[in-house]
Amino acid sequence: MKEKEYSPSCEAFAFDKEKVERVAAEMIPEGQASELASTFKALGDPVRAKILYALSNEELCVCDISVLLNMSESAISHHLRVLRSLRLVKYRKEGRMVFYSLDDEHILNLLEECLSHVRHS
Repeated sequence: MKEKEYSPSCEAFAFDKEKVERVAAEMIPEGQASELASTFKALGDPVRAKILYALSNEELCVCDISVLLNMSESAISHHLRVLRSLRLVKYRKEGRMVFYSLDDEHILNLLEECLSHVRHS
């Protein structure tokens, strides 16, 4: 049987009260922590990661993304709905067409930083 791997930890329980209090004073509120986790959860899906990457290069409609990723329009729409609910993408209508793009520069920066980390490994 394979032995479990654990992260290294202290051999005795002791903490630095001043450090803990400094960090506690700056800790993000529960709501923000939840939103942050939801954002990373959304990015944890390879299809959504590809959609965001595609939209970082070009504004696209559902049909474009569907062809690009070789998936059904309904599946792409579902993923876009998740991304839109987290304010990661936005859309604009032009006649009967709906075009998607990244919501703002923060999303592009987040994507670029994550990709830089992955490519650095």
